[in-house]
Amino acid sequence: MSKVVLITGASRGIGAATARLAAARGYAVGINYTRDAAAADAVADAVHAAGTKAVTVRADVADESQVVGMFDAVASALGPIDALVNNAGILFRQSRLEEMDAARINRVLAVNVTGAMLCAREAVRRMSTARGGAGGAIVNVSSAAARLGGPNEYIDYAASKGAVDTLTIGLAKEVATHGIRVNGVRPGIIATDIHASGGEPGRVARVAPNVPMQRGGEPEEVASAVVWLLGDEASYITGALLDITGGR
Repeated sequence: MSKVVLITGASRGIGAATARLAAARGYAVGINYTRDAAAADAVADAVHAAGTKAVTVRADVADESQVVGMFDAVASALGPIDALVNNAGILFRQSRLEEMDAARINRVLAVNVTGAMLCAREAVRRMSTARGGAGGAIVNVSSAAARLGGPNEYIDYAASKGAVDTLTIGLAKEVATHGIRVNGVRPGIIATDIHASGGEPGRVARVAPNVPMQRGGEPEEVASAVVWLLGDEASYITGALLDITGGR
């Protein structure tokens, strides 16, 4: 029987690449999205083509009732959830802090922090051996911005990812005896659509000369680390934060 992984924000970028790779490794995949149903369906088609099962679920991870419903829907369609990839995240147009309003800050924190915590909570409730579960693994997708700070661009986003790092470390310790491993990856400059959301589609090319490896990364390079951390080869790793930054 295939293991089941739920990946939030899986209709594009790192989430979609992770879904495709997880399917290639035999996982059944729950594909969460918020807006683009066609993109989510395309990822599901790729999962099916790899010979395993998929279900798409529309849900805003900042909404508690939608998160609970998403977990229930994935479990109903695919079976008990063995793994969670907390990948959903947003940012807004590049801005200095002095130009940000509370609505922007609160929305970033709601999706990137509250959303990650709600999804982790639901995963623990279902996977914890102390609650009758079979154990499992959680990988939180953070960002190198958590340690770089995002000055002049995304301080709010960077702060939210700092919170994700803290969540990773604390939760890993909290559930270590309950059969659940919790780790995080911190991507650097990765070629995804998120840069267009920030108002600079060409940001990877601009920043690449500042990366020791002199290039941006690809979503598949992050996905490889995520899927490895989910698997048995990483069985003695928990509370770790893996930088995927080309040395930056």
